[in-house]
Amino acid sequence: MKYSKLMRERIRRTTILLKELGYEVEEGEFMDDSYSAGFENDSGFQGGVFIDRDSKFLEFAFTFSFAPEMGEFLRERIEDIMQVCYEFGCYSNLQAGRSEISFSIFSKIYYAGLSYFSLKETLRDFREAIEAIKTLLEIPEGSEASHGDP
Repeated sequence: MKYSKLMRERIRRTTILLKELGYEVEEGEFMDDSYSAGFENDSGFQGGVFIDRDSKFLEFAFTFSFAPEMGEFLRERIEDIMQVCYEFGCYSNLQAGRSEISFSIFSKIYYAGLSYFSLKETLRDFREAIEAIKTLLEIPEGSEASHGDP
């Protein structure tokens, strides 16, 4: 698929900035008018990056996955989780299915303000939100209960 000059530039710029910040960007996936890819740093932090042609924002995602039996545990902590998201300027999505419960948190940055320093600060806040939620949910480091796959 042929992408517009704007999309190619957004992907290039995002990839370069992530690499400058020490992240390895995986091979991305193109779908219609959007692009998604995973990224990871040396300490093992993973996340997903999303670029949509019609959006003025670069978006980052991280997903926690739980067994359905964890529903009550999550329900008891959802207010605290939402407070963490609010504190760090993130938003979230919760999906409960038969085979798993997925809780995703997202952060975004306006393309017009995208620079090395603004991206560094946005990703720092995003990572701190994720770490605070991991602590709140008592998820040990390296656990398979959480991942950053887009």
